[in-house]
Amino acid sequence: MQTLAQYLSAQTISPSLSQLILTLANTSKEISHAVQHGALAGVLGAADSENVQGETQKKLDIITNDMLKDSLAADGHVKALASEEEDFIVPVNPQGEYLVCFDPLDGSSNIDINSLVGTIFSVLPAPAGEATEQSFLQSGRNQVAAGYMLYGPSTMMALTTGNGVQFFTLNPETNEYLLTNEQVTISTDTSEFAINMSNQRFWQAPMQTYIADLLLGEIGPRQKSFNMRWIAAMVGDVHRVLCRGGIFTYPTDNKNPNKPYKLRLMYEANPMALLVEQAQGKASTGYQDILDIEPEHIHQRVAVILGSANEVATCLEYHQQNYNDQEPAL
Repeated sequence: MQTLAQYLSAQTISPSLSQLILTLANTSKEISHAVQHGALAGVLGAADSENVQGETQKKLDIITNDMLKDSLAADGHVKALASEEEDFIVPVNPQGEYLVCFDPLDGSSNIDINSLVGTIFSVLPAPAGEATEQSFLQSGRNQVAAGYMLYGPSTMMALTTGNGVQFFTLNPETNEYLLTNEQVTISTDTSEFAINMSNQRFWQAPMQTYIADLLLGEIGPRQKSFNMRWIAAMVGDVHRVLCRGGIFTYPTDNKNPNKPYKLRLMYEANPMALLVEQAQGKASTGYQDILDIEPEHIHQRVAVILGSANEVATCLEYHQQNYNDQEPAL
């Protein structure tokens, strides 16, 4: 099996991008080690602080964020970074070629129950001049690399540099990522969906109707049975979609009218949308392709519908048929 370094050296990407991806991969090995030790290392539980999103931080949120900040600052190819756990962008190297956005520990609410968590990252080209928040406000189409590391029974890395999606698995004996799937492809059709059903009463009418039709199974208009899966960590739910197809959605809701969306564009939606499209799937807000959104600020949130292309297209038909429900203003 090829190591990650061997795989990257054979690709038509710049040596600096290869080095940046290796930096992220090496840091994820340290994060995996911390996650595995859990209570033994005293890293579980809340940190008595909130991030810029107003969410209570876990100890590991802060620890993993610091790990990534330190390693990316030392990389030399990163001009600035933006993290879900940071209020503002963090300039690190004026001569750097890239901007990195990341969610250091997606699904951190799962930590204390020993369930799936992961790291999500997005790499953008750095414009000339001083790095500012405006430098990061590029559409997802500009990403030169994106991926995630999943910390589960085995630690895995999903990666795209614009040439399909690859899976790498961390060999615990050699501490090397090895290529285990060179061309990940999402099936176009599916009978699985992932959604937080507890928010059903808050969804817009198109999503209400779409999910209701799925639940009717063979006696409904879809005329087939669907299974629901929900891990409560985007990285885990998207990994399942990449492995065996499906549709994952965190749709618009009115539970909190000031926050109609849950997932962050720069740290979660854009990198996952690029992975899904590179694996022949589709990713949308319900009203436009996620990768076409022009960001307005680094902590912007969006609705997400992604996965098997035919099923996402069917879901979007429900949205297009209901003109009374328009996408809320960002």
